[in-house]
Amino acid sequence: MNQRLCAFDDLTMGQQAAFTKTITDADISHFIAITGDVNPLHVNAAFARRTFFKRPIVHGMLAGTLFSHVVGMLLPGTGAIYRSQSLNFLKPVHAGDTLCASLEITGIDRDAELIEMRGVIVNQDNETVIEGNASATLLRGFVD
Repeated sequence: MNQRLCAFDDLTMGQQAAFTKTITDADISHFIAITGDVNPLHVNAAFARRTFFKRPIVHGMLAGTLFSHVVGMLLPGTGAIYRSQSLNFLKPVHAGDTLCASLEITGIDRDAELIEMRGVIVNQDNETVIEGNASATLLRGFVD
């Protein structure tokens, strides 16, 4: 696979990228298989009905992983090294929701080799369900 690595010269303040995905029952099942998180709030409809959510909610970290696609594939993209991510969970996400994760570059520090980004995830109703900040750096010294 011969892909061009992203360079600091490719990036500008305010640059944005987004990724949209509908969260399926299969996605939730895969997440459970990986994490072992079978909290009844996520997997038991009868339990969830007794909560203020009224139905099962998607694991917050599953929804938050959409930022990983943006960082690794779009902004900065190929050669990005994810350094940190903060997440604030604002509204519940349900199976079948279509989410759009977007990041915007808010800082580029070439000396520290750090890219700072602000992120939001909105649902199909354009409601912000997650917000947070991410930082990344870029791979250097790559040899084919």
